Formats: sequence, structure tokens, C-alpha cells
Amino acid sequence: MKHAASRRRPVFDVITIGSGVIDHFAKSKAFELEPSRSSPTGFDACFPLGAKLALDDLSLHTGGGATNAAATFGRLKFKTATVCRVGNDVFGGLITNQLRSDGVSTSFVQVDPKVGTGQSIILLAHSGHRSILSFRGASAEISTKAIPWNNLTARWFYVTSLGGDVGLLSLILDRALACGAKVAWNPGGAELSKGLDKLAPLIRRVDIFDVNREEAASLTETPVRHLKTIMDMIADLPRVALLLSDGPRGAYLSARGCTWFSPALPGRRVNTTGAGDALGSGFVAGFVKTCDLTIGLRVGMLNALGVIMQMGAKNGILESWPSERELARVRIQSAHIRN
Repeated sequence: MKHAASRRRPVFDVITIGSGVIDHFAKSKAFELEPSRSSPTGFDACFPLGAKLALDDLSLHTGGGATNAAATFGRLKFKTATVCRVGNDVFGGLITNQLRSDGVSTSFVQVDPKVGTGQSIILLAHSGHRSILSFRGASAEISTKAIPWNNLTARWFYVTSLGGDVGLLSLILDRALACGAKVAWNPGGAELSKGLDKLAPLIRRVDIFDVNREEAASLTETPVRHLKTIMDMIADLPRVALLLSDGPRGAYLSARGCTWFSPALPGRRVNTTGAGDALGSGFVAGFVKTCDLTIGLRVGMLNALGVIMQMGAKNGILESWPSERELARVRIQSAHIRN
């Protein structure tokens, strides 16, 4: 596929690309945690098979990496659009309406006439730990032919999970080159499963590469405890920076041969769904606005804190630019990583 070679003035500040889904949150004291060495979190969720369990809370929210990130950019007044695919159903309508209310253009949202909107059922223990049952639905079927490529002009493309479609990612990177856009990539598990040998050439074409520690360990086929080895293998691949989140511990930022660590801010952990999207999109928003990577990290950490303190992936997202006092709450220190 050919893209226009001319570089027009960007229509959007950011275009997010990836999934748009509905999240159903089910919270119950009956979801028990059992220690497990094989689990990335150290725990397995357990409940009796065949039992009828009482729920303490049940709620529905819009989610998906592309729409979660778009909410950050839209609420912070960046001119934003989203490329995602939803079903021709009530849930697809909820997603597009939420995007519009967040100030996000839906002109690139695809509506599948046959496949329903993707949905997830998120089982929440009272500790904040979760397990997710996922039906990708229409979100797994973004049509490259239905994307009006010549109209995709932005300062940044923010790419989330593409359901393993690295061919689509290559087309996005080609379009970014043609229109002069920068690219941030927060891959999903299906992309990461392709392995580092296949993804390294693609990572070298993105400006910001954003993964969590467990994902990075899987990508590099390295034990999760060997953080230095993991960082050594991927930190220098992206053009500008690697953002690596480390759950309740905080996040690492590596750029220009230096590494920084920001410890997680204190706050009551209600739900972690969307925290990674909030960190990554907040980081890019801060960097785009100030050209300062550390300001980006501060904004991302504040955005993630807001999300984990509320139910749903969008409810705690920043509604306005943080004050100097708020930014100063986030500590950043030089990191010397050892295995």
C-alpha cells in the first residue's frame, strides 16, 4: 500500500490506535488469592467451581488501550482521534459516545456490521488483584483497507495492542514516516509473543517503547528478577526512550544511556485495570507538551495514581494539566540497576 509522500500540517496532535472494548468489573470477597510461583503476580485467583458467588460490586465501563489513552490526551486538551473497531451494537455506541465526551474525534472509528464489540469481564479481589476474561470481538479485526491512511496526519501516533497484527504496525510506521509523526508503542501480549528477534526491527522504528516488567521479561525470555539483563537487551532499541512499569513499585525510564526510577505514589489501590495505559499516555502527553522526559514521567505517574484509586480504566484520568505542586509530588532518582 502506498501513502502520500507529502507532509501536510498535522490535523491532530495525537492519534491513538488499537482496541476499544467494554469492561465489566465484578468484585467479590469470594475471589480468594492463593500464593503461586508460576503466576506473574505471585498469586492465583481461586473460587469453587459450580458455586454461585455473591458480588459486592458490579459495574460497566468503556476500556481498551486506544480509547483509554485517547481519554488522557482528550481531557488534557490535545487534539485527538482514535482508530479502533467496535460492533454495530449498544456497546459500540457507548464507546463512541464516551470518546466524544472526552473531546476525541471518532471519524476513524470502524463499525463492524457482523462482529460484536469486544468485552472483558474483570474479576476483582478486594486486594485490588484481578483476573481478566477477554472476548476481543470486533476489536481484533481492525481493517487496514478501511483506514483512510492519507487522512492520518498527526504529531504523534500512540499505538496499543493490535491483536498480534505486526503487519498493521508496519503500515502505521510507514505512515508516520510519510507524515512526519513520532510513534509511541505499548504492545499487547499477542505482539510480544512474536519474540524479540522479530520485534526488534520494529522497536527501532518507534520513539517510545512502553512495556511492564513482566512483559519485558517475556519478550527477552529472561527471568523477571533479572532486571538489568532485561534493560540491557531492550533499552537502546527505541529512538528516544524505554518506559518500563514495575507495578506497585513504580516505573523506570531509560534514555540517552541514563536510567531513572520513580517510586509509586501512595494511594488506596482499588483497581489496576488501565493503570499501564494511564502511565504511558500521561508520559507521552507530558513529553509532547514540554519536550522533557522527566516531566512526562511525572505526568504519567500522577495519571496512573488517579486510575488505580477508582473503578474503571478512565474514571481517575487527569481532567486538567497538573500544577507544579502536584508534579513535585513525584520523586525521580537516578537508577543503578543490578540483577
